[in-house]
Amino acid sequence: MTIELKTLRWAELDAAAREAALTRPAVTANPQIAARASELIARVRAEGDRALFSLAEELDGATLTALEVGAEEAARARAELGPAALKAIETAIANVRCFHAAQLSQPVRVETAPGVVCERQSRPVPAVGLYVPAGSAPLPSTAIMLAVPADLAGCPVRILCTPPRPDGRADPAVVVAAQACGIERIFKVGGAQAVAAMAYGTESVPKVDKIFGPGNAWVTAAKTAVAADPAGAGLDMPAGPSEVMVVADSEADPEFVALDLMSQAEHGADSQAILICTDAQLAKAVQGAIAAALPDMPRREIIAASLEHGSILLTQDLDEALEIVNCYAPEHLIFQVNNPRQYIDSVINAGSVFLGPWTPESVGDYCSGTNHVLPTYGYARSYSGLSVADFQKQITFQEVSDDGLRGLGDTVTTLAGLEGLEAHAEAVRVRLRRQGERGAA
Repeated sequence: MTIELKTLRWAELDAAAREAALTRPAVTANPQIAARASELIARVRAEGDRALFSLAEELDGATLTALEVGAEEAARARAELGPAALKAIETAIANVRCFHAAQLSQPVRVETAPGVVCERQSRPVPAVGLYVPAGSAPLPSTAIMLAVPADLAGCPVRILCTPPRPDGRADPAVVVAAQACGIERIFKVGGAQAVAAMAYGTESVPKVDKIFGPGNAWVTAAKTAVAADPAGAGLDMPAGPSEVMVVADSEADPEFVALDLMSQAEHGADSQAILICTDAQLAKAVQGAIAAALPDMPRREIIAASLEHGSILLTQDLDEALEIVNCYAPEHLIFQVNNPRQYIDSVINAGSVFLGPWTPESVGDYCSGTNHVLPTYGYARSYSGLSVADFQKQITFQEVSDDGLRGLGDTVTTLAGLEGLEAHAEAVRVRLRRQGERGAA
């Protein structure tokens, strides 16, 4: 099997060609997916658990006797994982917890004017649903990325859904990782039906307030649909098919670059990998490294299909490369260049950034400590990667003394008058009159 990324010189492309070069596989824009996801949501709302059992058989090829992972299945899952796997899970949890614990914020209390105190405090989202994909590649790492910040935020209800295997079990590594992070309830439900179950609740699956986690086009469409429904559940971010953009100069190691591209491509045929390169010789070397490595990859057919959406963009310099980066807004951005830290301030739109030759994207996926649930499809222009704050709400408080109200009274009544909202103004005036009456007495 051979694959060759198309190579384009950025300076020679017109506006339309540049847009085409950066276009993602348009899977989430497929109206049939959204329509079908809506059908699945309606079915789950109408039929509850019965729909979940039926859809597990229809879509996952699994005949289930129970939706929830029981104690016996959980014990069997842990027994199947060897010491090396358990140690890796523990290390990843420790690093992710270390980085995310530092994100916990302290309450804010400010006296904005004499006698006027404003405060801001955090509260956990009461009930959260965590979705862990487990199609062709189960993702215990995602269980860690979701469950650790949910635990740190103090969310009282934390449930997890993951697709069942054909044998009717949840992936053992996902179960072990989730339980190691304090998740007590795990359900063998996947796809849009899992999103529906968590958003609206069934006889077995509790209703949650917000749903977290990446997924395929079906999951993304379902999350978007339930988030638009006041009776549904909020979503963390648009997190669909994976993507990576590598920026490399003449000093980059072509094998490193090739495997960084392939490591994202192997997630799925709808993933996208793009190399921005300032050196044509390196570009050729990367092509050769991909050709050499691909035959030995178990998921080579998926990688090849994904790389059909990829490209190599030759730029005149790194300044031009950074313009492309900020236009594309990649989920993952890798700098394989000399002194990469000098470009940090120039990165405006990206989910997570990997600096230097010894920082493969893989470490961020698993155990460096940063979160791998990131905005895709250009949403890094307005969204951040998952953090503890996503599992919390911020509530403001204010307390005004009688002196404080006298100090602000004219400001409030004047502004209320400008807006024509007389009751607003009168709510202040009546208090000021009451103060005057009390003083006179």
